[in-house]
Amino acid sequence: MKVVIVGGVAGGATAAARIRRLDEHADITVFEKSGYISYANCGLPYYIGGEIEDKEELTLQTPESFYARFRIDAKVRHEVTAIDPEKKTVTVKNLTTGDVFDETYDKLLVSTGAKPVKPNFEGADDERIFTLRNVEDTFRIKDYVTAASPEKAVVIGGGFIGIEVAENLRRLGIDVTLVEAAPQLMAPFDADMAAFIHAEVRAAGVELVLGGMVDGFETAGKSLGVRLKSGEVITADMAVMAIGVTPDTALAKAAGLKLGVKDSIVVNERMETSAKDVYAVGDAVQIKNFVTGKDTLISLAGPANKQGRIAADNICGRDSRYKGGQGSSVIKIFGLTAASTGINERTAKSEGIDADKVILSPMSHAGYYPGGRIMTMKVVFEKGTYRLLGAQIVGFEGVDKRIDVLATAIRAGMTATDLTELDLAYAPPYSSAKDPVNMAGFMAENIRNGLVKQWYYDDEPSLPRDGSVTLLDVRTADECRTGGMIEGFINIPVDELRDRMSEIARDKPVYVICQSGLRSYIAARILAGYGLKAYNFAGGYRYYAAVVNDRRCAERATACGKDAV
Repeated sequence: MKVVIVGGVAGGATAAARIRRLDEHADITVFEKSGYISYANCGLPYYIGGEIEDKEELTLQTPESFYARFRIDAKVRHEVTAIDPEKKTVTVKNLTTGDVFDETYDKLLVSTGAKPVKPNFEGADDERIFTLRNVEDTFRIKDYVTAASPEKAVVIGGGFIGIEVAENLRRLGIDVTLVEAAPQLMAPFDADMAAFIHAEVRAAGVELVLGGMVDGFETAGKSLGVRLKSGEVITADMAVMAIGVTPDTALAKAAGLKLGVKDSIVVNERMETSAKDVYAVGDAVQIKNFVTGKDTLISLAGPANKQGRIAADNICGRDSRYKGGQGSSVIKIFGLTAASTGINERTAKSEGIDADKVILSPMSHAGYYPGGRIMTMKVVFEKGTYRLLGAQIVGFEGVDKRIDVLATAIRAGMTATDLTELDLAYAPPYSSAKDPVNMAGFMAENIRNGLVKQWYYDDEPSLPRDGSVTLLDVRTADECRTGGMIEGFINIPVDELRDRMSEIARDKPVYVICQSGLRSYIAARILAGYGLKAYNFAGGYRYYAAVVNDRRCAERATACGKDAV
């Protein structure tokens, strides 16, 4: 069997190695148009900033090592320019010599990935403007930074690559302005959770411009001018465009393969395309969202690796199926860790899903053991069924652990209340006897059982201040004095509540808040015991203050101080 693979890196290289493990005698050739067959794509920004010092560490396999280990013929700087599914051939151009030749195949795997979005902005051909997608891009940026010693940089785009590039340029002492067209960074997160990300980015000295649409580039003396549609021009010594990626499928389109979302390649569960004996994997393909069942694109290394393995199985006569992705991801943002899985609340609403959520602020491990830090968790589920839809966590230690548990729970079809039953490892340095994931389940269970009703951040502006409801803050007096209070709320600490019930009208609903949501839940149960209808604020005052501060910062369009995460 002769197998040709177009493109290496996560999907193509994984498939090639798997095919060899399944078939010792297959003839396997990989054509990769860049100079690197397999590299640590996600590590590229960290080489720019010096976190990864040796550029050789970026290369996972060379053509020589690939051949020595797997007897796979990996040809770099060879671009496949055409596919003929009828003749079962590909046309290849050797980018070093210029030679063009045809190669036959029995099975073909397309792993062309995605390419950076680079709008046709005026002045975008300036040599000081970069994109980052492969090793060569990384070296260009690194060489420029080393040679030119830029003092100011503009990063355009607030996704994974944009934030990682901004962090690593700051690590080099460069003043960075991060421009994002949307009202928030990191689209997988809801706006309230993104507030914690914004606070960390601002605290690290990055000037954050949200809702900033780039209109073009211009020369500003010796500097580069980044022009926004608002008319503002940001001057810098360099710019990195990290607006996003789009499937690189011109080759597939020309070959007549069926295309889907954003011209991605349509594949079935076996990673088969519309053409016989042609498979496709990675950022170039359309997949199913595991939560919604809708067609989508997920440009992450994890799904690409899994798809490569599944395609290899099927190429070798096995029957493997890819059941969709849920976009599980984690990112380091300066000192912060942010992670998500499944869909967020915003997406759930846009899909017409009646969603609810719990928001909590647990410690990363037992509070009495030194070094614990607070994380903020948001778990989204479907009302009525309590089907888990997604989760977002922002914090420090232990964030990755909890998001992986929640990702597994979603994949297993668990409900939010099933989280109470998870038997998770506990020792004081690592967790609490009631793990944060269990706590999220307990909160959902309390909602299901009618033990608590919630009110939310978006409800606050419409809460009546005319005395028709009671607005109650149950933190300590010192907390309210130093941390501030929401207008119209009265302060009765939870430990004094039973003795001061005479101060609360018995015939009015009570909206309760505390620092994290725990004491206010206790207060709500006390109030319920006295026959009052009480609503507990989801997230606590700490969460409320972070969101309010973020919105004020955005309105002032200036750097703001860091809120506790």
